[in-house]
Amino acid sequence: MLQPKNQKKRILVIGYNFYPEPTGIGKYSGEKVHWLAKNGYDCSVITTYPYYPYWKVQEPYHKNRRWYKTEIKAFASGGKITIHRCPTYVPENPSGLKRMLLDLSFLISAFFKLLQLMLGPKYDYVLTVVPSFQFGILGILYKKIRGAKLYYHIQDMQIEAARDLQMIKSERVIRTLFKVERYIFRQADVVSSISEGMIRKIEEKANKKVMAFPNWADINLFHPLENRRYLKKEFGFKASDTIVLYSGAIGEKQGLETILYAAQELQEMKNLKFMICGSGPYKERLNALAESLGLANVIFFPLQPFEKFNAFLNVADVHLVIQKANASDLVMPSKLTTILAVGGVALITANKGAGLHTLVAKHNMGILVDAENQQALNEGILKAILEDNRVIASNARAYAETNLCIDKIMQRFEASLVQEKVAVAK
Repeated sequence: MLQPKNQKKRILVIGYNFYPEPTGIGKYSGEKVHWLAKNGYDCSVITTYPYYPYWKVQEPYHKNRRWYKTEIKAFASGGKITIHRCPTYVPENPSGLKRMLLDLSFLISAFFKLLQLMLGPKYDYVLTVVPSFQFGILGILYKKIRGAKLYYHIQDMQIEAARDLQMIKSERVIRTLFKVERYIFRQADVVSSISEGMIRKIEEKANKKVMAFPNWADINLFHPLENRRYLKKEFGFKASDTIVLYSGAIGEKQGLETILYAAQELQEMKNLKFMICGSGPYKERLNALAESLGLANVIFFPLQPFEKFNAFLNVADVHLVIQKANASDLVMPSKLTTILAVGGVALITANKGAGLHTLVAKHNMGILVDAENQQALNEGILKAILEDNRVIASNARAYAETNLCIDKIMQRFEASLVQEKVAVAK
């Protein structure tokens, strides 16, 4: 039966990245749940303490990180968010093995919290967010016992990334992980992902339809600003400087050393500055490499405050979206959505045939260069700073307005919930 209209629909979300993490999956999961609560849903979240992209539990949560904690926020709509934070091992230097321990520790602590929630009122839907892929097992457990509909949302094709980046080298382990994943696919009522390339790959191995729920941008909060040249002075640059910016997580899969080698190649251009903004386990290594190369044209910035981030993005003349070749179909860079929203000129490393390459080329909303090709990157940066890219910038903003509005995407997500209910009623 359909629920009465005055009865709030209840949703349980499981995933270790969540609000208030400022970037990546935690940002999108947090915004999704807040949108649902503002629209009258009763949401609960099983998550851990915010650690990404710093790989260290952040204040004011640091003191409580070894035990469970519950937070509740009510909304004028009648919706509510209940956040259950679970203790989890967070490695400061996340190798492949340590990431597996992170996944396992959350799987165990979240399992005990899930058992507790099973004794309470039933959730209509349970949504598990990948990574980590095995959290789908928790969703299946709740589905089997309480009869909820299971949504399995894939932000990152974790097993393929671990295999291709040599984080897991054992073929036997990889085969076992794929076998577990196939079981989760069979049990999930809805499988969804964020990009066309990822959806094609998932449909091949899941042998079922995969829905598109892309990441979004707040196009009202992030937007183009006039007089960008003068904004540069607020961040310590000259109005005449040309700024090439990388802003985002600083991790292994990006291959960010190429930015430093490009800066070395172009250091004779005195007004050209490279900004690297973000946090992550490889930032110190990049900083040391920049110092060893004697790069005076590279400046490292910390993550910017939320209220300054729109202005900060508008400072850049060129935005770098750097990925390794084998990641361009496995990951849709979350940073790209906000770049498009501010009408930024994105220089993207992605090879022909990859989903990211196809999407950007189709809408002419960025400059594409071959991945893991230093000469192509160097030439692409020169092209980006010397040519008139106003058409690309205009197309970027237009794409964001049409395709990346959070309200439009979440309304589609909500419609899928209604369709599932209708199917149950029939």
